[in-house]
Amino acid sequence: MGIFEKYLSVWVFLAIVIGQSLGLVFPQQFQQIAILEYHNINLVIAILIWAMIFPMMLQIDFTKIKDLSRNTGGLFLTLSINWLIKPFTMFFFATLFMTYIFSNYIPAELAQAYIAGMILLGVAPCTAMVFVWSHLMKGDSNYTLIQVSVNDLIMLFAFAPIAGFLLQVSDIVVPYETLFTSVLLFIVMPLIASIFIRQFFKKNIINIIQKLKPFSIFSLLLTIVILFGLQSNNIANNFFHMVLIAIPLILQTYLIFYLGYFISKKIRLNKKIAGPACLIGTSNFFELAVAVAITLFGLNSPAALATIVGVLVEVPVMLHLVSIINKKYKPSFK
Repeated sequence: MGIFEKYLSVWVFLAIVIGQSLGLVFPQQFQQIAILEYHNINLVIAILIWAMIFPMMLQIDFTKIKDLSRNTGGLFLTLSINWLIKPFTMFFFATLFMTYIFSNYIPAELAQAYIAGMILLGVAPCTAMVFVWSHLMKGDSNYTLIQVSVNDLIMLFAFAPIAGFLLQVSDIVVPYETLFTSVLLFIVMPLIASIFIRQFFKKNIINIIQKLKPFSIFSLLLTIVILFGLQSNNIANNFFHMVLIAIPLILQTYLIFYLGYFISKKIRLNKKIAGPACLIGTSNFFELAVAVAITLFGLNSPAALATIVGVLVEVPVMLHLVSIINKKYKPSFK
């Protein structure tokens, strides 16, 4: 393990501080980055995510994917958590904290808007970053691909009805351009590129993956710097409310993780499959959630702010969950 991976939590903390500071000092430069969007996907962030997940894609051995149909437990776990449990627990936590526990600090109208943004996060399981989490806990990259692909397919049909039901809105317009563009950018394109590279560099593929790993971690840290830089004004101006929003989001994340872990032990999943299965449910497809919040409620709406809080807290929390899998619970998986 290299120095970047060994002390990753330290580098992440420094990246958060640097990003927040740079965003306040150079707001115009970050505004220029913010406008580089296509279908609500920031192109700079997209490139960095691509750089993060590409080395993981290179590890996928397509000759073994056909054998994964024998092990359906991980897929069952992922789909059950993402579509039967997670949206409704998010609704519960959001309502409990925003409407009742924090009622003295957040006006009722504002609370409802925050709840809407948090619900959108809960109905959008992760697409791209889960490959990073899977890699960091040495998960099965082949199985992770299958899990993400099936989730994305279900998302096409299930996102709007579940979100509409929980928001009590009947006319949710899902920005399919964002959804399809994300799948194309973060799954299809790196997957095709990895197939060609594996084909032409069969003998040296392990060396290539090892050389690309530092770029992956560096891209993760740079992504954090840019995300916090882009939201530095929001953080400075709405810090207290963002902290309050983060509390139920973090509780939801740990609940879903431990629930997934408990089920994975009961059905005796292998760690390499159980880990990513738990992490897909805890992580979010924040590009989609942010895009829908902006479409429904507006760019500067409280709902959009709530989805942005989800983006900001995700990386530190997910890294902690990865460390839990790798350290504390490693012997528990069969």
